[in-house]
Amino acid sequence: MSENEKPAVYLVDGSAYIFRAYHAIQKLSTRQGVPTNAVYGTTRMLLRLIEDESPQYLAAVFDAGGRTFRHEMYGDYKAHRPPPPDDLRVQFPIVRRAVRALNLPLIEIAGVEGDDVIATLTEMARRTGHPVVIVSGDKDLMQLVGPGVTMMDPMRNVRYDPAAVREKMGVPPERIADLLALMGDSSDNVPGVSSVGEKTAARLLAEHDTLEGVLAAAPNMKPGKLRERLIAEAEAARLSLRLVTLNRTVPLPLALSDLAVRPPQPDELRAFLSEFEMTELARSLFLERPRAEPGRYRILFSREDLDREFARIEKAGVCALDLETTSLDAVRADIVGLSISCAEGDAGYVPVAHRGPDAQRQLPLEIVLSGLRRLIEERRVTIVGQNLKYDSIVLLHRHGIRLEPIGGDVMLASYVLDPGRNSHSLDSLARELLGHTPLTYAEVAGKGKNQIPFAEVPIERAAAYAGEDADFALRLWNLLLPRVRAEGLEPLLCQIELPLVPVLRDLELAGVKIDTERLRRMGQELERDMQCIVERAHALAGREFNLNSPAQLRKILFEELKLSPGRKGKSGASTDSEVLEHLAASHELPAEILNHRLLAKLKSTYVDVLPEMINPETGRLHTSFNQAVTATGRLSSSDPNLQNIPVRTDLGRRIRSAFVAEPGGKLLSADYNQVELRILAHLSQDEAFCEAFRRGEDIHARTASRIFGVDIGAVTTEQRRQAKAVNFGIVYGQGAFNLARQLGVPRARAQEIIDQHQASYPKVREWVAAMHQAAMRDKAVSTLFGRRRRLPDIDSPNPGLRANAERMAQNTPVQGTAADIIKRAMIDIHRELAARSLRSRMVLQVHDELLFEAPEDELGALESLVREKMEGAARLSVPLTVDIAWGDNWDEAH
Repeated sequence: MSENEKPAVYLVDGSAYIFRAYHAIQKLSTRQGVPTNAVYGTTRMLLRLIEDESPQYLAAVFDAGGRTFRHEMYGDYKAHRPPPPDDLRVQFPIVRRAVRALNLPLIEIAGVEGDDVIATLTEMARRTGHPVVIVSGDKDLMQLVGPGVTMMDPMRNVRYDPAAVREKMGVPPERIADLLALMGDSSDNVPGVSSVGEKTAARLLAEHDTLEGVLAAAPNMKPGKLRERLIAEAEAARLSLRLVTLNRTVPLPLALSDLAVRPPQPDELRAFLSEFEMTELARSLFLERPRAEPGRYRILFSREDLDREFARIEKAGVCALDLETTSLDAVRADIVGLSISCAEGDAGYVPVAHRGPDAQRQLPLEIVLSGLRRLIEERRVTIVGQNLKYDSIVLLHRHGIRLEPIGGDVMLASYVLDPGRNSHSLDSLARELLGHTPLTYAEVAGKGKNQIPFAEVPIERAAAYAGEDADFALRLWNLLLPRVRAEGLEPLLCQIELPLVPVLRDLELAGVKIDTERLRRMGQELERDMQCIVERAHALAGREFNLNSPAQLRKILFEELKLSPGRKGKSGASTDSEVLEHLAASHELPAEILNHRLLAKLKSTYVDVLPEMINPETGRLHTSFNQAVTATGRLSSSDPNLQNIPVRTDLGRRIRSAFVAEPGGKLLSADYNQVELRILAHLSQDEAFCEAFRRGEDIHARTASRIFGVDIGAVTTEQRRQAKAVNFGIVYGQGAFNLARQLGVPRARAQEIIDQHQASYPKVREWVAAMHQAAMRDKAVSTLFGRRRRLPDIDSPNPGLRANAERMAQNTPVQGTAADIIKRAMIDIHRELAARSLRSRMVLQVHDELLFEAPEDELGALESLVREKMEGAARLSVPLTVDIAWGDNWDEAH
């Protein structure tokens, strides 16, 4: 196996995470008073790392304590570091117990710092061809980043490759030690050069490359304190370099195989979590299932073998199906083979398009699909699988086989059980629920430049990989379906999510036509507009500079124009959008920068890219709709993401105008009118809120009238704007601080507006309080149709986590119900279009809007059908209304 094919080794900086978890989570302890905040935070981080990254090799590395070679080198090393607080120190051994309960390799070497152990393991892994991921936020470890070595900080959700290290620290990884030697480190009592900070150190290294280069150049620098200190403290800097440089050759009594990740023992892990009262973590893990036994997977070469397999499937009444194809893009994919399973631990693989020694033994695809077509279209068996939308698209687009109804989908069952879960992949679920790590695609086909097409994978190896997919899809479906039923989620799964799969299949296959010439002209116009902004920005700054360089922009804004900096990071004052929006009130330049960024983003994301994404076979753009991504139940789209096209701006409208109908047709847009506020009215049953909708009033004008005490006809544009902000702010859990920033008013005034809104609609306030209470009681909230979102942080001792969960508690029932409603409407419309044999077709779903393409002679019938199904998708105590329009392009249809 080549270097690029080997799994990554994850090295966790355990000691650092104990301290970070301790400070991030306050006042958490058992009923007996044993502090557990550091234990809980570290355990949760490790669990999330395992779930998100699925590591095959991992080590949690800890400092063993005691003196090291650095103390011998420098007697004052770490001399002034205070001892850890008592309530943290008692958690050190408990954290180590947590690692052992998770059955993870734990390494601590007496007389060796954990960072040196990580450095040595990194070298060991690299020498054997394994990529390395260092899990830490410690800048000292950045010196290890390089080819095949990255660093991730899960607490901040950031990753560092060499370019990211340079961007954050101002120097490449190989100069981190030089940087630290110049700066020193007060926490470890590393002396450095006095008064040299990170920016100065980075500048010196940029000019002179290394610490020795800086020290050699010091005598020739211009007179001043910096020159004097560099000369006088040169030996202290050299000592500091030796102290901060990590030792990569520590003798370690282990081999890389000792770092293999193995599933935890359920009883041991359950006992540990119970002892330290981590009930939510225990509930989030499925510990009662024993480790799955490997399956037996057969290759079906002959017609007799295939017929016998189909007969077994018919007798069993269920079939897990998985296609192996030539592409992740279902619209472009061709079938290479298929795996089928009707009994746990058993599967058959039918190769049809492999190349190699056994290619001549394969059955013709037509024979295989004729038997499959009979099973599917005569509905002789229940078809289950993982992400069957993909397989459904391939079967329909290439072979005319309609895989419907969908009998079961593991991904969707997992999604309805826990929509906030990071991954609903088959591999992740098999590992967590069945204790089995399936073969990865990279293990059978390679990755990167060494990846081969699946058709070139030896058939025996392909059968092992594909057989697992079908087998474990069946095992997981059999495991998850009873849980879905037990938690009352079967109606959600079987009446909304599974019936939606064929809808999304047809939506993706339909695609939408793009006017590439219009986008080309728009790209040229945007290029000219951006150049004009650059020229204006240069004039405002008084000199030329690179608008895309944060360092140059910081210098212009904060040093030359003397604007007041906002947040600061290690590389200096922030120049992100939030800071620039604040600065725009005091100078024109930040506004120009923001405008330039917007144009550049739209140009690179849509205007330049959309034409390249058109399928050459269909001549249309086929976006992918993701059904199991958002925690609220809303659909998302990717390749491209159409959800982020601005709705009401001129630029957004221009981009939408490039989405066009075929000649002789029109695009019809149907958009729910203020659906979330109507749902809020229904859920809260506030009389005044409901009555406004029943009367067909402008809800924002009515709210402004009540808040500001004026007649509805006398409401000003500004009053309506403020009322609209607070109406939607209630849905999204917005507080006075964010409302004040949005409206540009003092925080006290924003709080007054919120108080007036609560007084105007008292039952809305009561409903919000009730949702918070329900979330505290159930650790979850639900939509009108039973979709549930877990909120484990609702009683977190961390104020930030708790506040975020409280916002979700009031947002999810509203947003999630809106998602359920539009999904129900899509299912009903899709069925009715087929029942009436209309040529009109649904082509896009974005937020609360559906877009259709229709022949002109069907527009009347389509409008009537769509209005009926969308407005009747839910029975609320206020009317659901839909705004419908049509035109030659998407913009005209608004």
